[in-house]
Amino acid sequence: MAHLVWQTSQPWRVGDSPGSGRDRGHALQLDGDGRWQAVDFDGRAARLGRGVGKVLRVDAVERFEIAVHVDQKHCDVKQFPPAAPVCIQNGFDIGKNAVDLGFKIKLDKVPIVIERQSGYAAIVAVASCDARPYTTQEEQVAGFTGKGIGANGLGSLVCVIRHVTKIRRWTGLWYLRFMRYQSLPADLYTRNRANFMAKMKPRSIAVFFSNDIYPTSADGTLPFKQASDILWLSGVDQEETVLVLFPDAHNPNDREILFTLETNEELAIWEGAKLDKAKATAATGIANIQWTTAFERTFHRLMAEADALYLNDNPHTRARNTVETRTDRENAALRAKYPNYEYERSAPILYGLRAIKSQEEVDQMQRACDITKAGFERVLQFVKPGVMEYEIEAEFMHEFLRRGSRGFAYTPIIGSGFNACVLHYIENSAECKAGDVILMDVGAEYGNYAADMTRCVPVSGKFTDRQRAVYNAVLSVMRGAMNLLKPGVSLHDYHVQVGELMTKELLDLGLITADEVANQNPAWPAYKKYFMHGTSHFIGLDVHDVGHWHEPIQAGHVFTVEPGIYIREENLGIRLENDILITEDGYVDLMGHIPLEADDIEAMMAG
Repeated sequence: MAHLVWQTSQPWRVGDSPGSGRDRGHALQLDGDGRWQAVDFDGRAARLGRGVGKVLRVDAVERFEIAVHVDQKHCDVKQFPPAAPVCIQNGFDIGKNAVDLGFKIKLDKVPIVIERQSGYAAIVAVASCDARPYTTQEEQVAGFTGKGIGANGLGSLVCVIRHVTKIRRWTGLWYLRFMRYQSLPADLYTRNRANFMAKMKPRSIAVFFSNDIYPTSADGTLPFKQASDILWLSGVDQEETVLVLFPDAHNPNDREILFTLETNEELAIWEGAKLDKAKATAATGIANIQWTTAFERTFHRLMAEADALYLNDNPHTRARNTVETRTDRENAALRAKYPNYEYERSAPILYGLRAIKSQEEVDQMQRACDITKAGFERVLQFVKPGVMEYEIEAEFMHEFLRRGSRGFAYTPIIGSGFNACVLHYIENSAECKAGDVILMDVGAEYGNYAADMTRCVPVSGKFTDRQRAVYNAVLSVMRGAMNLLKPGVSLHDYHVQVGELMTKELLDLGLITADEVANQNPAWPAYKKYFMHGTSHFIGLDVHDVGHWHEPIQAGHVFTVEPGIYIREENLGIRLENDILITEDGYVDLMGHIPLEADDIEAMMAG
């Protein structure tokens, strides 16, 4: 797998041409008169500071696929740009302009899928070219030579290329299919390791192990889920992986070593080929790749140079582990084999580092939020009296999978009526009845990063006056809480202030009295009768991500904001939740484009 790369430094605006010298933006949109513009994957102006001009209409993102028309009379495009999955505007028909184009590409280096799709008639020209010097992880860059790309005046399209898989030819018609999700660049993991090693003690080694593949029964297993710490440090999403970091090693080649499962023909036949050494280096930026079978021998040699050993563990406050993990087993074995060494813990370092999200991570999380939005908008058109909670779950899953997500980032909560008052209701088995409200706590995973969203919608399409009043009360607390999350703020103080906001709303709703507030137990304030849980948690590679709860908030943290009011006696539970990125001067709402206002919910349900 390789990247199709287009280097970017600033957006490309409407009216700019490829010959203007302006760099290309996050994505590329072509219209009938040959103008170009930067957009993001669903047609909105590029986000997070990538400002662009007017965005031409794009109807929908479909199946992570793109069709493009190639014609020499259009602009001279040297490379495709990297961006999100793509869409074609309705009515785009260029099949009659088909041109027979020759292909020159190394299929073992740049696997490509090019095929005809019913309703999409298009041509893509690809020629071989050399790798670009500014990126090290790609094996080959496929680009255009002597051909341009553009629309024929009958419509517009978004052209965004990342990963493609294999090649097939049709007469004059070509079609590209994308890989499931975009991997993050190797230099991110190189930076992550450097930041971790900078905090290690002199003459110390750190070791990290991948997760087990967990059995179910008979010969069944659960899907593999990589341990987040080794994933954050290496990017390797593969079982039986070990990472060793030894910044003071005498031999520079020993300072970063990745041990991976040796691939072979039998594995390739039954499971698909594992990473070979070249691909592991390209994905991680680590030069020294060894097979996992060499770990004990190599590690023993390195320990002769070391004084201390960093071991990883899971001190997350909400962890309830009853199963011994591979890390647990390996840690015990290392302590027994090397009893006279000083031992340190990796987790405190990682908690601080992982909590500050890089731009690459934010982009991945934004994509997870974008997919979550698509699922929610699909569900708004589906909900009606008589549907089952699990049918709503299925609608989300369908939309998530078709957009490159592996599914839910956590077990979804779809609770209607009284079920919305059960905080961790996951049965999703009841019928949604007219007059009830459905609470949906769902989020898509994308590239191992999580989104976490909660929305509440009326089964019948309209909130009652009481439901709307409670909904707006929760929304008011949510917005107030967002404004409280700033660099330097204590999370403890933040939750106290959110409690004060909720207290006011509950008083206005008549759910608690002034006397109850005056006489409340400070350890369990009056508002806790209807709002029992916290308001925010870290989010990232894990839904309940790691971070230091007793340290001040910093720019780069990403939090959920999720107040709720649960009135069991009224069979009404309302919770609203968005994910926000803390900045130096405020925050960016990664879910700000997802319908939230009660009026907007009702309007979208009405069609």
